[in-house]
Amino acid sequence: MVSRLQPSSKRMLLVVFLAGSMVVLTKASAQNENKPTQPAPSTAKSGAEAAASAANWHAMNATYYKRKWGVDVVGIRLVSSGAMLRFSYRVIDPEKANPLNDKRWNPYLVDEATGAKLGVPEMDKVGKLRQTGPTEEGRIYWMVFGNAGQLVKHGNRVDVVIGNFRADGIVVE
Repeated sequence: MVSRLQPSSKRMLLVVFLAGSMVVLTKASAQNENKPTQPAPSTAKSGAEAAASAANWHAMNATYYKRKWGVDVVGIRLVSSGAMLRFSYRVIDPEKANPLNDKRWNPYLVDEATGAKLGVPEMDKVGKLRQTGPTEEGRIYWMVFGNAGQLVKHGNRVDVVIGNFRADGIVVE
């Protein structure tokens, strides 16, 4: 029947069809916006969600660590396909930050969800996978924590302990 219509009628029919489709899509979209969202069944977050949570943590806690410990916590990221976690921090005040680089301390990380306590691995020829030595202002330092069995995942909250230094609730990116 459409083939018997004149070109102007075909255009009109196409316009009506497209307009009707847009109304249906708009109503469906509005209904979806009004539905409450359900939390994800998994505790692990996507990379984007974990990054947003980490940014929120940093915004709320950065000033404390800068004033008390002389460091800006850059964050914690999964590395080596999730087999390790890299904790990074930028030194603002070298004198206050000295305890973080002291090789006498054995840093560890605690996963808040599982209570798992992860340490810094030590290699035969390299030593502990962390930076030690004199602390320099503006430099970013790091240490790596083993994550055997990949217990800690994106979005988990962890605590980092180095001697008296304790950073609580850092979100893993």
